[in-house]
Amino acid sequence: MRARIRKTPAMTIERSATSAMDIGQGRSVGIQIAGLGARSYAFLIDWHIRVLLAVAWLLLFFAAAWFAQRFALGSLSDDLSGRLSFAPAAALYLLYHPLLEVVMQGSSPGKRWAGVRVVALDGRTAPASAHLLRNVLRLIDALPMFYCVGVVCCLCTRHAVRVGDLAVGTVLVYVEHDGRELRRASAGHARAGNHDPELLRLGADVLLRWKELDDDRRRTLSRDLLAHFGETPGELDTAQLHARLTAVLAAAEQA
Repeated sequence: MRARIRKTPAMTIERSATSAMDIGQGRSVGIQIAGLGARSYAFLIDWHIRVLLAVAWLLLFFAAAWFAQRFALGSLSDDLSGRLSFAPAAALYLLYHPLLEVVMQGSSPGKRWAGVRVVALDGRTAPASAHLLRNVLRLIDALPMFYCVGVVCCLCTRHAVRVGDLAVGTVLVYVEHDGRELRRASAGHARAGNHDPELLRLGADVLLRWKELDDDRRRTLSRDLLAHFGETPGELDTAQLHARLTAVLAAAEQA
């Protein structure tokens, strides 16, 4: 692991590191760990979004209640009105992180904006149970106030993780790191005219994490790799790109 200084989009200084994660069959892939700055930046964006969603619901509810009372359409009891107004707002606020991280496979609007996502320690997509539990443990990370426990934990742990991540074995990483690494390796080794083991390793990692990538990332990475190996993929869909890349890598490894 090597430490260096990096600026996040929020222009804050953080500790960043590159860690080798095992992907099986004797291969490993380097992923860039996101530090406290990127984590805080993503959290602030998500916090504003969920506050706005909760406030929007309250405004919508009270506007509807005023309209119903104004035009004599009926009214709700104070107890029921309080439940219908604040319960959904609280659900939007509290369930925002766990639900979105499960649906978006470790991401959220704030994390996507900051260019980070939550993955398992081996670099694979974390299971839904891990996302749910790490968010329940925010209650500990938030103690005694302003996420003091979580901040101290991030500063003192090797992978800059909070208590929730330590409990379930997850880490926050930069999602664009693999793409930059692939482009650098592809450009350098294409000039050399050979199939470098590093590029084969990256290709194997792309195939391994295929289901975790969105369609645009699948097309971009697979086309970059195929172009290096002298292939012209043409207008292939993602399934055909996967099959072609699998065959090309298998042939290259045997050469």
